[in-house]
Amino acid sequence: MGVDRTPARTMEADPSRRNVTMFAGGMGGTWHVERMQALVGPPLQAVSRVAVLESKHGSGAGSATWRLHGVTSYERYVNRGERAALAAHQAVLGRPEATRAALIPIRKSASWWNLTPDVRRTIFEEDSHHIATGLRYLPAIARRLYHCRELGEPFDFLTWFEHTPSDAGTFDELVDVLRGTEEWTYVEREVDMRLVKVGG
Repeated sequence: MGVDRTPARTMEADPSRRNVTMFAGGMGGTWHVERMQALVGPPLQAVSRVAVLESKHGSGAGSATWRLHGVTSYERYVNRGERAALAAHQAVLGRPEATRAALIPIRKSASWWNLTPDVRRTIFEEDSHHIATGLRYLPAIARRLYHCRELGEPFDFLTWFEHTPSDAGTFDELVDVLRGTEEWTYVEREVDMRLVKVGG
């Protein structure tokens, strides 16, 4: 096989070179939709199930009502110490006891994206304490962030959380704290879906 000499930065910037995860809402999937609410901006069409598929082309989605795509990426606005703390404390996804989940797609305003990265970092952590807040709820709440702004999707981020039934109140507390920060004043669309694992 030949050697791929594409610079790493180019590969990172090209979504086609990364694994795309698809969240398909419809009648099928391993997650039952317990409730679904548009908190800011227009809603997504109501569905009964959500499937999480590691598939760029949507194989297995069937006749989904809607499909949202995202890619994992490096953790932006995070310094070395914060990254190490997150890695040391966060739980893995897919724990058998974590039968509750939340899918929260978010889009931020043009005002946010017009800020320079250093100003966004200041709002994200120094002012809003996003990382410090999240650390307080680990390892009870497992999470993963998917980026989708560069994929031409209707949202900038897809936030996915998993927790046990007994930690549902803890998760509500976490999102309530984050939604009260300066960072969230830049959110122009947010849909909150609470999910229960089928058979869980």
